[in-house]
Amino acid sequence: MARHGFIHDKLDIKFLILYIMARVAAPIDFHALTDLTMCDDGVDYFEFAEAVSELVETGHLTLEEELYAITDKGRANGAACESSLPYTVKQKCNVRLAKVNGILRRNAQVRSSVEDRPEGGSVVKMELDDDKGNLFTLQLFCGTREQAQRMADGFREEPERVYHDVIAALLDWEKNR
Repeated sequence: MARHGFIHDKLDIKFLILYIMARVAAPIDFHALTDLTMCDDGVDYFEFAEAVSELVETGHLTLEEELYAITDKGRANGAACESSLPYTVKQKCNVRLAKVNGILRRNAQVRSSVEDRPEGGSVVKMELDDDKGNLFTLQLFCGTREQAQRMADGFREEPERVYHDVIAALLDWEKNR
């Protein structure tokens, strides 16, 4: 079957993968890499899957804990070959990358964890960063792991609200005297 996009073979797909991986804000899973790469009608899924596997085998990408990242070798070889990618394909990739990178950056700035205590109960730790460092860290004891996990999940959903509510409570304490 004839392909209708600008990407025509596995080598083009490899260049595209390296282009994407050089610009993604953090390691990504196979599903996210697939979504980003399928920006051109000429990309064949099976050739894409083979290309990813081969890039890992040749040391252009790493695969750790089901997340792909680009290596220095991949970054250098990708930079040398990216001029062969059509401008329209790069533009489509950049639009998709902007969305993914926004999510990845936010996820990197919002963290929560739950740790069981040997004497019973759990501790939930919630952290919020900005581009310059940590803004907020809150650690609380919870009677159950389920309660701690609910707090961690709620914080990840609305970290700004938690931050602003704590700040408001700390600054408004005198009003309630």
